Amino acid sequence: MKYISSRNRSCRMDSHEAIIRGLSEDGGLFTPESFPDEIQPEDILNKDYRGIAEVILKAMLDDYSSEEIRHCVDSAYDEKFDTPEIVPLTPVHDGWLMELWHGPTSAFKDLALTILPHLLTTAYAKDDRSDVVSILTATSGDTGKAALSGFADVPNTAITVFYPEIGVSAVQKRQMNTSKGNNVEVIAVKGNFDDCQRMVKEACASEEVLAACRGVTISSANSINAGRLIPQIVYYFHSYAQLVQQGTIAWGDPVNFSVPTGNFGDILAGWLAKQIGLPVNRLICASNTNNVLTDFLATGTYSLDRKFHTTMSPSMDILISSNLERLLFLLSGQDDRQIAAWMKQLKEEGSYTVGPEIHEKLKADFAGAWTSEEECAAVIHDLWHDEHVLIDPHTAVALSAMRRYREKTGDMTPCIVLSTASPYKFCHDVLECISGKNIPDDFEAMEVLHEVTGMPIPVNLRNLKELPVRFTRSIAIEDGMHVIADRMRSLGHVQD
Repeated sequence: MKYISSRNRSCRMDSHEAIIRGLSEDGGLFTPESFPDEIQPEDILNKDYRGIAEVILKAMLDDYSSEEIRHCVDSAYDEKFDTPEIVPLTPVHDGWLMELWHGPTSAFKDLALTILPHLLTTAYAKDDRSDVVSILTATSGDTGKAALSGFADVPNTAITVFYPEIGVSAVQKRQMNTSKGNNVEVIAVKGNFDDCQRMVKEACASEEVLAACRGVTISSANSINAGRLIPQIVYYFHSYAQLVQQGTIAWGDPVNFSVPTGNFGDILAGWLAKQIGLPVNRLICASNTNNVLTDFLATGTYSLDRKFHTTMSPSMDILISSNLERLLFLLSGQDDRQIAAWMKQLKEEGSYTVGPEIHEKLKADFAGAWTSEEECAAVIHDLWHDEHVLIDPHTAVALSAMRRYREKTGDMTPCIVLSTASPYKFCHDVLECISGKNIPDDFEAMEVLHEVTGMPIPVNLRNLKELPVRFTRSIAIEDGMHVIADRMRSLGHVQD
């Protein structure tokens, strides 16, 4: 099974090579050239999360041996997670919450970023390499800390995280800036997430940066890396298997998933799960007021001609959804020339329009809905007061989208809502939503939220305020390539 660039099909390699590279030199994203045989119920039923992960990852990354996959899985999904289920399901009156936030940084990114370092180091061992892998990562809040945690002091790696100076929560910022590890660097950018993401992508092809990479290979921990995307397929199968094993559904019964969506990786993993046998009916693409994806699914035109909003769900404050490129590549029959043309048009003109054939394919699998800040707050408030279930704003957006979709279509297919972060990562907003208390200091708000709800504060957040701040650097967007080049030179020097 090969992985090919979405902008140049002739750029073709095994999965372990694609994981090392992260992003193709032409700017394309490495995408499965074909899909394995469908996963059968006997392959995953009565298995725990680790067992299902072994099945899915071996199918999608078949140049890794079974022993290598098992080592990666066992190393990732261990006591770092605060529940033996890894990803439990919590019932609410109109569906289920897939709780993806029980890992070391209390966000869904942990499910992929605890295993990516092991996939990467295993890939390096297969090729007997000794250069430093420099992980460049853009974050809208959660990816950064999860990547920093996963790669801290991993041999032959270094990680640099860029985050928007304004637009991440105080808890997210403190998580990143107190990160441990001799190989980590955290830098704020005077811009938004799209600016950070653009910097990381441009660095992979920048002459200045590449000239500085002596003994250094650039890769990424964003979901542009196939090694970050593929592990996310696992929790779709795991949640479905839980409902089957509970007797709630039978294998083969369709389900919907509602996914809070920014960079499109999480929801794309659900679509990939469908391609390899998961009985998915519709994937509900949930957006906040940055509703570029809602409009795209409705019209077939992707347009950046819109205001950028800073919301209480910052991990979705994104206008350029990178992983959408992978989906369009697959839906177009791997038409790399068309994909390259659309991406060029988006960069130069700010929009592109897919044809009616691809638009119909999109609408067959996806539905879009967006949620205002007021409605998001109301969902958090009502779920707590009506059902005593506390959720973060991203989860609230997805729950709202599920309800909007049902009202519009009448489709009452059982629905699993992806709950992507602990409410304590956004404690100021969550507290205000459920109680009306406006406590500006996030760490004081965290304590009051605990007093009000009794919900335990995750261990990794409990003493966060007391940790020493290591990183305070902030840069302008135009200085990005110079800063990254300097970082590459320093890494090469360290290796010498």
